[in-house]
Order: sequence, then C-alpha cells, then structure tokens
Amino acid sequence: MVSGPTAEVAGVDGGVVQRALAAEITRVREDRPGRPPHVLDVGGGSGAWAVPLARLGCAVTVVDNSPNALAALQRRAREAGVAELVTAVQGDVDALAEVVPAGGADLVLGHGLLEVVDDAAAAVDALATATAGGGAVSLLVAGRYGAVLTRTLTGKLAEARALLTDPDGRFGPGDALRRRLDAASLRGLLESTGALRVELLQGDGVLDCWVPGAVRDGGPAVAREIAELEHLAAAAAPLLDVAARLHVLARRT
Repeated sequence: MVSGPTAEVAGVDGGVVQRALAAEITRVREDRPGRPPHVLDVGGGSGAWAVPLARLGCAVTVVDNSPNALAALQRRAREAGVAELVTAVQGDVDALAEVVPAGGADLVLGHGLLEVVDDAAAAVDALATATAGGGAVSLLVAGRYGAVLTRTLTGKLAEARALLTDPDGRFGPGDALRRRLDAASLRGLLESTGALRVELLQGDGVLDCWVPGAVRDGGPAVAREIAELEHLAAAAAPLLDVAARLHVLARRT
C-alpha cells in the first residue's frame, strides 16, 4: 500500500487538487499519529477519489445515493487491495447526519456536489457538521467564468451570455447543473456558515486544457512543464476564475 504524501490521488500524481489533499493527509498524520486519517467522501460515486485516498492509508467512508455506484466502488476497492479501508453508505447530503456521526471526519470531500444539490448552503452546513474540529472540507465545483470562456470560444454565444448573466451560472432549462460558481461566491458560501475558514482557493484546469494537442504530445518533459505551469496558474487571482473547476480547502474552526 502506498502511504507517502507524494502518492497518487484520484489517478493524477501532482495535480493541484491532489497535491492539496496529500498535504492535508500529511498534516492529519502529524497531528493524530497512530491511526489512519478518517475521510468522508460525500457523493463520491464509484471511488475516483476514495480509492486513491485509501491507497494512501486513509479510512474512507463514501456516502452516495446510487447503489450501482457504491457497488462499483466496492469492486474498485477490492481490485486495489484496499477494501478493508473503504466503507460504502447509501445516502445523500440532505440527510448526512442520519448516516455519519457529527465531527467524525478529519477530511470531508464534496467534489462535484454543490453543482447538483437543491440547497448549496445547506449542503455546506452538513459537510461542516461532519468535520472534526481542526479538520478540513475540500470542495471542487464547476467554474462559471471558465464555462463562459469555453462557450465563447466554441461559438455558443447565447449560452455564454446566459452563463454570464444568470444568477446561478446556468445556460438555460436544459442545463444539467443547478449552478456554477466563481471564486467570490464560493468563498462567501463557505464562510457564511461561520464554521469554516477558507485556507486555499485555487483553480483546477486553468491553462492545461488550452495547451495545443501538438504541444501536449511532446513527451514526459513537456507534460511536467505543463503540470508546473498549471500549478503556478492555479493560485494566480487573475487566472483562477477562468478555470474549468474551482477548488477550495476550508478549515473547521
């Protein structure tokens, strides 16, 4: 089993979100030695994040309302040799307190969650409640302005205009997402709870998605250069708001 902080998380070694999670797991180990970090992944589906975190030695509980996704999670955990570290629980964020204990997790993930829930503020409250004092909440959400830029560059100007002007960052009734967020609204949503303090706000998919294919095919050295450029751009305020996704790590006070 891999246990170092540089181990791969969610299938990509060294991405900005993965680096942040690996650093948080290292912090938990230092603060609470002698036991595996407890991670709660809400809406974690088939384990794209949970299984790699288990491979880091974390005890991971995945809460998801899809029995098919949870079955796939358990198969994936068995294949990775970490089945004993992964617990599947059917449920959703609206009733999170009914299936997991309050304050029981060192790290709570809500990746791809806020875009699809009915009440984003209530979801954030539920995630904060499930987090131990001093623990962290990690959210990964679809970015509003990145979507505007993508639609503009592909000639979907009506959708770009709607995404820019709609209060929830949606392009119309056919939009599969309930909302997209920008950096300011994401920070405000978390800090309005009074229970969370934002420590890290960064972009995920800021520049790497714009690298031409011919350049991307340049081999391992180019891949490393792209990854380092993305890492630098992720925290640059003028750029992070046009990222495909926004990532935030907030500390439970």
